[in-house]
Amino acid sequence: MKKSTSLFGGIKENFPSGLVVFLVALPLCLGIALASGAPPLSGVIAGIVGGIVVGLMSNSNISVSGPAAGLTAIVLVAITDLGAFELFLCAGIIAGILQLVLGFIRAGSISNYFPNNVIEGMLAGIGIIIILKQIPHALGFDNDYEGNQAIFDKGLNFGYFSELLGAIHPGAIVVTLVSVGILLAWDHISVLKRLKLLPGALVAVIAGILLNEFFKMSGSSLAISKEHLVTLPTPTSLDDFKNLITFPDFNGFMNPKVWIVGATIAIVASIETLLCIEASDRLDVKRRITDTNLELKAQGIGNLISSFIGGLPMTSVVVRSSANASAGATSKLSAIIHGILLLICVLSIPVILNLIPLATLAAVLILVGYKLAKPATFKHFWHNGKYQFIPFLATVVAVVGTDLLKGVGIGLVISIFYILQGNMKRAYYLSRETLDDADEITIKLAEEVSFLNKAAIKKTLKNVKSGSKVIIDAQTTSYITTDVLEMIQDFANVRAKEEDIEVELIGFKTSYKDYETDEDSHVVINHRRAM
Repeated sequence: MKKSTSLFGGIKENFPSGLVVFLVALPLCLGIALASGAPPLSGVIAGIVGGIVVGLMSNSNISVSGPAAGLTAIVLVAITDLGAFELFLCAGIIAGILQLVLGFIRAGSISNYFPNNVIEGMLAGIGIIIILKQIPHALGFDNDYEGNQAIFDKGLNFGYFSELLGAIHPGAIVVTLVSVGILLAWDHISVLKRLKLLPGALVAVIAGILLNEFFKMSGSSLAISKEHLVTLPTPTSLDDFKNLITFPDFNGFMNPKVWIVGATIAIVASIETLLCIEASDRLDVKRRITDTNLELKAQGIGNLISSFIGGLPMTSVVVRSSANASAGATSKLSAIIHGILLLICVLSIPVILNLIPLATLAAVLILVGYKLAKPATFKHFWHNGKYQFIPFLATVVAVVGTDLLKGVGIGLVISIFYILQGNMKRAYYLSRETLDDADEITIKLAEEVSFLNKAAIKKTLKNVKSGSKVIIDAQTTSYITTDVLEMIQDFANVRAKEEDIEVELIGFKTSYKDYETDEDSHVVINHRRAM
């Protein structure tokens, strides 16, 4: 019997993760809007649309969409250059249309060519950035939420440390430590871990609010002031709501500058989305594969709707997606719930939300960052050899030192250099029957298999029908990249188990460094189909 795939079948499992993502997303939506020079509510609108609309349309189970820090600089320059946010919204509509076109021409397949070490390096780099950007908020230094007061601001910013140390707030530190303690308790104490409908992040937020309110009532110097709390607009009437929403000035479509901005946003947002989707699939414990072309269409429609009602452009966002995965999300319902909660909070409870200390949210994000950049990941790639470790480490350093797109670009260049250096004469071939009708197929690997061959194998495995048999023959293969080995192992142990697929591996070796002398199987299958 196949498990139910109903959209609303996993509310119990996904409500806690949706709540956690909502708590993480709310200040980020506001912070990105402010950093972009846009109205505060525009970021929240993008978060609502990214959660509900993109969540409904996308088939990614882990990814969460919303306003992205990677677009902040583009948006800020564009609004300044165009002279009005209303004109900029036309650029967002154009970006949405172009993303739809990219989806229909199947441009999403480019994501298949991102090697795992670069994707993992990107995740680790983002984890380090999250930690670095949240340390100021954890200590009570809140000049701006996105943390433009960065160590790597125009090179190495030495003033960062003196500015940070001079602005430490003892109350924020107390709240941070209490929040971290609660979150660690929820991660490690089995009784608390079983309380699925009461996530540790929510308990930490409530504790942070109560602690700060106690400081205020007692007149303590530890009381955290307004500038260190969430700041959400608080409309009191229908007219206030109307004033908070901005609509496009359609005269912008006659401005060539608007079209250039729209095209720029479409390209950058699409690349960031594809990178995030590849990363999200890696974070998915069930190793489900997202349709990237459908994702581009969903993002396009999301950007169209968001721009029509005064929202910022959006992408799939690694910070939200990783928080979603670490909170235990199992389906896209989690992203939809986070969007609904954002909508409810804007309409009904902004006063309560404005009591949340940023230090509490910083604690949540610091632990998310640690999970992305944990030492075990670095150790894993170190043990896989220099061909895996050097591109991984280069990506980490480049993402932290520059930005996401440049960092991934540098990682890709280094990966390709190593591939070309070692594989100049390596060939690849894939032998297969028609997948639609075949009850048994044979995939024959060539002598050398690199990450460049990942897409073809991935596509074939994706199309294998339930209840069939797959033979993967590596008898003549002297080298297989770790990316492909992991993908085969995930297929054999996860998807094959769920869909009753029998997998037979022939000729795989323990190590592809010493293949001449070692004939044992490298890929471990812990599942066999019941006969």
